[in-house]
Amino acid sequence: MKILFSIFVIIISLTFFSSCYYDKEELLYGSSNAPCTDTTGVVSYAQKVAPMFQQYCYSCHNSNFPSGNIVMGTYASDKAIAQNGKLMGSITHASGFSPMPQGMPKMSNCQIAVVKKWIDSGMLNN
Repeated sequence: MKILFSIFVIIISLTFFSSCYYDKEELLYGSSNAPCTDTTGVVSYAQKVAPMFQQYCYSCHNSNFPSGNIVMGTYASDKAIAQNGKLMGSITHASGFSPMPQGMPKMSNCQIAVVKKWIDSGMLNN
């Protein structure tokens, strides 16, 4: 009887503690199907685009360590990569491009939409 009670307590404990783990991707990272509100109006390079590049790109693609001979970190260099199509090809993981950010999860659909909106709007330095 004591053994059954002990097993019961262990099962209940494991169930309780394992149910506390929060592993729903859409709740942790946002739903990729959720509407993207960051692409309404004019996309600001300084407020929206550059911070994303800082988070995902600049640590590897800077003038000190230009991974893949790609230098980012200034408006001029970021615009040049956007103009030649390498930026969108890489962040969307398009065929024929090196998927970026390397070794990290792909940017969210909303983040990619913000970069696309910035490019489609003429890559303003705003």
